[in-house]
Amino acid sequence: MSRSAHPAGPRHADVLPEGHYSAPPADLNALDPKVWAQTVERGEDGVVTVGGIGVTQLAEEYGTPAYVLDEADFRARARAWRTAFGADADVFYAGKAFLSRAVVRWLHEEGLNLDVCSGGELATALSAGMPADRIAFHGNNKSPEEIERAVRAGVGRIVLDSFQEIVRVAHIAQSLGKRQRVQIRITVGVEAHTHEFIATAHEDQKFGIPLAGGHAAEAVRRALQLDGLELIGIHSHIGSQIFDMSGFEVAAHRVVGLLKDIRDEHGIELPEIDLGGGLGIAYTSDDDPREPHEIAKALTEIVTRECESAKLRTPRISVEPGRAIVGPTAFTLYEVGTVKPLDGLRTYVSVDGGMSDNIRTALYDAEYTVALVSRASDAEPMLVRVVGKHCESGDIVVKDAFLPGDLAPGDLIAVPATGAYCRSMASNYNHVLRPPVVAVRGGEARVVVRRETEEDLLRLDVG
Repeated sequence: MSRSAHPAGPRHADVLPEGHYSAPPADLNALDPKVWAQTVERGEDGVVTVGGIGVTQLAEEYGTPAYVLDEADFRARARAWRTAFGADADVFYAGKAFLSRAVVRWLHEEGLNLDVCSGGELATALSAGMPADRIAFHGNNKSPEEIERAVRAGVGRIVLDSFQEIVRVAHIAQSLGKRQRVQIRITVGVEAHTHEFIATAHEDQKFGIPLAGGHAAEAVRRALQLDGLELIGIHSHIGSQIFDMSGFEVAAHRVVGLLKDIRDEHGIELPEIDLGGGLGIAYTSDDDPREPHEIAKALTEIVTRECESAKLRTPRISVEPGRAIVGPTAFTLYEVGTVKPLDGLRTYVSVDGGMSDNIRTALYDAEYTVALVSRASDAEPMLVRVVGKHCESGDIVVKDAFLPGDLAPGDLIAVPATGAYCRSMASNYNHVLRPPVVAVRGGEARVVVRRETEEDLLRLDVG
């Protein structure tokens, strides 16, 4: 099929239907550094490269779809967070964003700690050599088996999420002859400006113990009475993909207020405060995330100011960036299959992946951008919706974007900023095989998570 053999969909902004898009960019071949990994660039031949390797070569060697991760960018972002907060604070990478043994080793080498929230994440961390005392164990419903494994391993902290868990962790730790360091996660009643499903500090949700009604204060009383626990601090997390720092200011004010109440009632000042993560990244050019040094300065100033007002010593601050580190470092590489123009609406571009490798668009109404990466094009822009191969109308990868009007089957396109929560939330819907994660650095590529095979899929089917 020639590149001009299919009828074009709508192209001019003044005749486009209403939707979630801006006007076409001036240059469709340009790559906004805000949304692409640091080593991504378009070569003179029009092919996009990452870490010095062209996407056409990556597609030929590793197939599509594939998550392509810029290792140098990941390490640079990890270092930036570590440097921004300095030696007097702790940075815990939130493993739920994306975790593999290679990532654990990179984190260890760059001096970051690791936050896990399941037995599987803990197993991955330990198997890759992360020291247990640099691991925090989260989760709203940790099983007794998970808790026992964490205590036996000697994790640096367990974040208590309920009254039942206070007793459960204390009992297991005491039965093992240990005193487990813990924090209590509280919900501070902050409505973060983010999607309902990723806002976590309002009171009507599953995480944490409410500050309101004295529940958090009661949790502290109980934890302090149990020999198996060493209460080291309070934990708060207000949500994800947040750009507005005002929510953190309110949260810090309320957490420090609880620390003051603890001092006044119990005569102790807890040494740590964890403000969670949730800082947003740029998924599109309209997003404007803050740099780690700006975030560190703002959070440190907020906590210091609140503690001075309450006449408390400033506790050691912890933060938990996950998406903010890994999100921008990867893109998903797809091959175009069907190109289907709908007159007066848009052109549907079907790729060889979909909601099985990126559920966020369907789940959170997330917005992404996309680019033609296997060649350059001077064709007029056309409005497209990038969709997957699954039997669902909601199988949408990019809701509305512009691609060149000569796009055709066989072209490679890439969706940037897919390092966080895409491979982690990937599924086998329609028995589709999950893509590999290919790490690229300094002109070399290697698989860090291999592509699933049909043998993998059938191995679990014992019927």
